[in-house]
Amino acid sequence: MLRFITMFLLVHVMHLELNAQTKYWIQFTDKTNTPYTVTTPSAFLSTRSIQRRANQGIPVTVQDLPVDPNYISQVLAAGAVTILNRSKWFNAITIQTVDANALTTIQGFPFVVSVQPVQRYTRDNSFEENSIAPGDLPTAKMLNDPELQVFNYGTSFTQVDQIGMVCMHNLGFTGTNMVIAVLDAGFQNADTLTAFDSLYLQNRILGTWDFVANEASVYEDHWHGTMVLSCMGANWQGQVIGTAPHAKYWLLRTEEAATEFIIEEDNWVSGAEFADSVGADVLNTSLGYTVYDSASQSHTYADMDGNTCRISIATDIAVSKGMFAVASAGNSGASAWFFIGAPADADSVLAIGAVDNTGAYVNFSSKGPSFDGRVKPNVAAQGLNCVVASPNGGIVNASGTSFASPLTAGGVACLWQANPTYSVMQIFNAIQGSASQSLTPDSLLGYGISDFCGANLIVGGSNSEGSPIILNPYPNPFNSFVSFSYFSLTSQEIMVSILDISGKRINEENISVAAGASHTFFLSDLDDLAPGVYFLTVSSPSGKITRKLVKI
Repeated sequence: MLRFITMFLLVHVMHLELNAQTKYWIQFTDKTNTPYTVTTPSAFLSTRSIQRRANQGIPVTVQDLPVDPNYISQVLAAGAVTILNRSKWFNAITIQTVDANALTTIQGFPFVVSVQPVQRYTRDNSFEENSIAPGDLPTAKMLNDPELQVFNYGTSFTQVDQIGMVCMHNLGFTGTNMVIAVLDAGFQNADTLTAFDSLYLQNRILGTWDFVANEASVYEDHWHGTMVLSCMGANWQGQVIGTAPHAKYWLLRTEEAATEFIIEEDNWVSGAEFADSVGADVLNTSLGYTVYDSASQSHTYADMDGNTCRISIATDIAVSKGMFAVASAGNSGASAWFFIGAPADADSVLAIGAVDNTGAYVNFSSKGPSFDGRVKPNVAAQGLNCVVASPNGGIVNASGTSFASPLTAGGVACLWQANPTYSVMQIFNAIQGSASQSLTPDSLLGYGISDFCGANLIVGGSNSEGSPIILNPYPNPFNSFVSFSYFSLTSQEIMVSILDISGKRINEENISVAAGASHTFFLSDLDDLAPGVYFLTVSSPSGKITRKLVKI
């Protein structure tokens, strides 16, 4: 009897909290009298953020200026009001108040455009190990020669290798000096897990903030972000390796996982603006918004046009500031709402669908197109039975586009590390152009499964007039082995040769390559070569390419 009463009271309290509207989005008219100026961006943007814009020729505009502090002061003076969030991109703030007179006063200010209600309530977010179906861990497809691998991936090998990231790691691109902002629901116990030891020991967790509770601590909240982070940042040899294990991270909580209310989009906007100001390169959003717990706030499929939902508009703004945005497509593929959610519908976001470890579409992955007919999702990565870090320690299997997204985001960071002078959209187009079905995109996987090694070839070389592309050999100087990647626009036979300095052919092999695909070759058993200068030559009907090698 006592248990029944306790459950009834809990439901009753939640019902009251759900219907007690206390949070509002206040949008302002202008920034005319703000003390900030576009000529002194260091007052509101970090040096790294300013440099990121400069690298891509992006000007600082009025949109970057903080909300006018005088307007905020007047709102606070209207009564019992608390500021929850500020948005410079939308020139708005989110407030909390139960003071009806204060709301009336605020609505009467000449500089206020609108006052819109938002809301949330909370439930228990504790993680139970059996809340994720364990399944069978995927079988690792290890390379024949283990010494060719930079990392011991354990059972996470397949999800990393499937999108060309083992190749990128072997080429030396692991996310070093790149900054990824993870916007999620919380990072339970991430500061104590073995999978993230190197992040904390090397001070590569740059900071945290909880935009839901307005505090710095994010480690006692939901477990979802912990698993998401492991897809990128984990470096636990033999257990789980992320796609960007040497990157730096900001951990930002914007989502109240137990509920869906539009205030979470507002939280995300503030999180993205913060990420911009501190100089993040990549945003990962393993979140999606469609139907809310309050029907009046719910989206429709018609809203999925990239220009309606606040979070989608903000995502495009984030990209316009020089950040690369990656988002999960959603897990609604088998439900009544089977389309992508927001912000996956944004024009400039790379929306990620899910496949299994064989590359087959999984039915929970949300489908496209966007309402206005654009290809969505954009690309895909493994989302079924992904190997992730458990917030309780160890590793578990988890499924969802939530994990396909960070696997891809880590790849983006490594690809940009390899090609730092390129713009967001150049990187974006190379990823789509090198994916598995780039010539025949569809509504399930978009342009197909990503191939970051192939994208690196496209970005790093010219493919004009049908010319093949070769990535510089690695390592070079070499000792016992050397690897290189080759991209061909046509199916053809190539001859791979190693010549000594006199031109004598030391080794050669004829190989068939497919059209529109990257191929990674490992030349091993080179220990017996004498130290000195050699040449790697790839000959084909499309042309001949030679690269210098140095044996040590």
